[in-house]
Amino acid sequence: MAEIRVPTLGESVTEATIGRWFKKAGDAVRADEALAELETDKVTLEVNAPAAGVLSEIVAKEGETVAPGALLGQIAEGATAPAKSGEAATKSSAPPKPAPAQAAPAPKPAAGAPAAAATAMPPSPSAAKIAIEQGIDIAQVPGSGKRGQALKSDVVQFAARQAAQPAQEARAPEFPAQDAPRVETPPRAPVSQEDAHREERVKMSRLRQTIARRLKEAQNTAAMLTTFNEVDMSALIELRKRYKDAFEKRYGVKLGFMGFFVKACCQALEEIPSVNAEIDGTDVIYKRFCHIGVAVGTDKGLVVPVVRDADRLSIAEIEKAIAELGRRARDGALDIADLQGGTFTISNGGVYGSLMSTPILNAPQSGILGMHKIEERPVVVDGKIEARPMMYLALSYDHRLVDGKEAVTFLVRVKELLEDPARLALGV
Repeated sequence: MAEIRVPTLGESVTEATIGRWFKKAGDAVRADEALAELETDKVTLEVNAPAAGVLSEIVAKEGETVAPGALLGQIAEGATAPAKSGEAATKSSAPPKPAPAQAAPAPKPAAGAPAAAATAMPPSPSAAKIAIEQGIDIAQVPGSGKRGQALKSDVVQFAARQAAQPAQEARAPEFPAQDAPRVETPPRAPVSQEDAHREERVKMSRLRQTIARRLKEAQNTAAMLTTFNEVDMSALIELRKRYKDAFEKRYGVKLGFMGFFVKACCQALEEIPSVNAEIDGTDVIYKRFCHIGVAVGTDKGLVVPVVRDADRLSIAEIEKAIAELGRRARDGALDIADLQGGTFTISNGGVYGSLMSTPILNAPQSGILGMHKIEERPVVVDGKIEARPMMYLALSYDHRLVDGKEAVTFLVRVKELLEDPARLALGV
């Protein structure tokens, strides 16, 4: 038998939910074929078959929550799916193997012992050894092995969770009120019988739950404020129109506006480092690098893959990275590492037609830039009224760390760089 287990989910991800099974018990499977879908707080992952054979058992059902290393099911290696009704019996292959010897009956539990204890297997020797060394009560460790057996990985993960709890409490920022009430969704109002049968109740995905929780946490923790400006896109549009064909031919990717915005933000972040920092308790951590998160809307929700070291990349390299991350986001193929470590975020609501908005911070970051729809508006240029392609820009920032002067200066700097793209190439 080959066991199907939950893979390592990545840093800070301790559990996942079974989204759906692509196969059912009794189906034939190929090695590395996708068997199930796992939903985590950050991405959706697929679990592949470790060997070819028949899916003999599904242990974790759809909707269940599982931890890394937990048993999901088993594959009978080398077996074939049962023949469909109506097929000739002569088509069957080798004669059936003799039935295995029946296992010895398990000893009866002691009087008064819970029924679950009778079927649970004792912990593995390595798990018991680590539990003794760490001073952990092995009975408190949830086992992921057969019949609930506690394995070495279960004890290690249990110890890590125990150690992380006091560390998280110690790292809690002192800025929010300690007695702030916990925000909870109010109970739903009763619905009339006439409307009840026309409603549909669907369980929220883990990704959507995480988005809702993190956005509300950002509102409750940070002192968010938004400042606005507008940028004349004439120069960028003309530059793109002139070189887009040659750019695509040379680099194999379309020339968009996002590469210019990322590059402009990197230069502005170097000048105003507080927008690229974060608060950790009573300390401020300044990032001497630019990992820019680019918000991408998918069918399953908003994800923010990160373009790493964007300040060291050319515009062509940034465009390639964004195109690849966007494709993987829409295909559900992002890794946990693709979503971690961002220092600043850019959200482009303009692709959906948004004229103006106030983006919410992606905690623990201190700034997020909102791009919007390009629309021709009358503006005064050298004393004359002209129609120019204009875009509103919005910078939401954490006022605990970023002063208004710094926020406005940052946004003005981005505006200047975009209206005169030559400055991006020259770094002035």
